[in-house]
Amino acid sequence: MKYIDEFRNKEAARTIINSIRRETGEKQITFMEVCGTHTMSIARFGIQEVLPKNIRLISGPGCPVCVTPNHYIDHAVALSRREDVIITTFGDMMKVPGSSSSLEKEHIKGNDIRVVGSTLEALHIAEKNSKKNVVFLGVGFETTVPTVAASLMQAQSEKLNNYSVLSAHKTMPEAMKALSQGDVNIDIFICPGHVSTITGTKFYYSLVEEFGIGCVVSGFELLDILQSILMGVKQVVQNDLKVENQYTRAVKAEGNPRALETIYEVMEPSDAVWRGLGVIPDSGLAIKEEYSSWNTEKRINVDIEDTVEPKGCICGQILQGKKIPPQCKHFGTDCVPDNPIGACMVSSEGACAAYFKYKVQ
Repeated sequence: MKYIDEFRNKEAARTIINSIRRETGEKQITFMEVCGTHTMSIARFGIQEVLPKNIRLISGPGCPVCVTPNHYIDHAVALSRREDVIITTFGDMMKVPGSSSSLEKEHIKGNDIRVVGSTLEALHIAEKNSKKNVVFLGVGFETTVPTVAASLMQAQSEKLNNYSVLSAHKTMPEAMKALSQGDVNIDIFICPGHVSTITGTKFYYSLVEEFGIGCVVSGFELLDILQSILMGVKQVVQNDLKVENQYTRAVKAEGNPRALETIYEVMEPSDAVWRGLGVIPDSGLAIKEEYSSWNTEKRINVDIEDTVEPKGCICGQILQGKKIPPQCKHFGTDCVPDNPIGACMVSSEGACAAYFKYKVQ
């Protein structure tokens, strides 16, 4: 395929791998990727298997569905049981298990839950169903937040009062800082390419300055990731930790100012609960008071069941980089994509799903 094959060239990959081996020597280096698409790409291309054994790749909380806590799922399930509510959501939320149910199970029971491809589609559903409360499940990092914020601005402008968002949006900087202070030794962050197209690269500098962790913003193809690893190896070996941008074809230092302006017109930083990481101050995005009429939490009251975590699931430890999926006793046996116990096996960006799909051990 034109423009793709160039980034999957085998000879170029071998050259970079040889450079990584030569530069690394005997140095032990740990990389953490904090993007679910990177997790999938690393598994798909078998990157860990071709690297020196002293280079370790671990997955962090880069999957927005995975880090969304059970309480949020329970909230969405409770809403779906109301006859006056239509739930609209991206498809990867459907199978995520809550405390006692999932959106897929509620849909099978006949509750009105619709998979949409965009917030624009959700707005159209609200326009056509004026007697129903149409709730969009706002789950995602900075990449998807601008479209959700724009939908709230449009709903306000058009006085579409039956549309609202149940926000569980999160931002990466504070989570990466929390990981930097944890008990997992990280030498280099492979920084999220999609998020960085919105945020830019400036906020990564504090990770270098405060915590001594190098950063490389990476693309998603084979050569992108290998080149990013080589850049990170050189930082560690040369003791020259810094922020580097491998993904220059898409990421600029300033990010996307228009998208950022849209986000903070509608939302503001708030404390947020991350699966496995707990409450991280200022790592979430709450809907501002002036848009409260389109904030599901303030518009629709429901009784939410007591939250229960799945027994034996180690998704939280995987998201912290403390364990890998095959170390879970449920992995690949009673926890599979069609019948998941935890969120990491559900999402197309989840570490467990990646390990299962590509048979990573």
